[in-house]
Amino acid sequence: MLSAHELPAFDEPLHTRGGIAAWWRVWYRLLRLIDRPLMWLTLRYGFRNLVVLHVVGRRSGRVRSLPLGLLTLADGRYIGHPSGDTGWTLNLRAAESAGLESAGLGKVGVRAVVLPRGPERDAVVRATFRQHPFPGNALYRLTGRHVLETGVFFRLEGQTPGGHVTDSVAPIAANSSHP
Repeated sequence: MLSAHELPAFDEPLHTRGGIAAWWRVWYRLLRLIDRPLMWLTLRYGFRNLVVLHVVGRRSGRVRSLPLGLLTLADGRYIGHPSGDTGWTLNLRAAESAGLESAGLGKVGVRAVVLPRGPERDAVVRATFRQHPFPGNALYRLTGRHVLETGVFFRLEGQTPGGHVTDSVAPIAANSSHP
């Protein structure tokens, strides 16, 4: 578990009122305004720890793409959302596999495993404080208790070149639609 000194004490009242969840929703709506430029930078030149996730929509069946921060720990690679399930996490839960792409990584297929509460998930939450670029790292640190309680994180396994893990995984589509 995360120790008290790793999480600021002042976020507790916001967390209990649900203010942090609302704040994260607003923050991610603002980020959606720059999704396309971030994806272009990531695919063309690479941009910090950003990758583009390509996952099949659970209802539409269409490939959805968005930029996400890829976290790297000794045990592997991880992605996540700080404030509970959202469209892409629900799609990834349903699909169980996806494609990742960036200038430095190329195209790889992955199998996504939801992390249960425990030491591995706690280590991933701590990594968000260090590995995401500013202002994301500061926001994760400031809302650490909320992220620990509600965040949804995935371990990425079975990475293979070529954009797919097995024949049952949809290949990364060059003309994928954006959510």
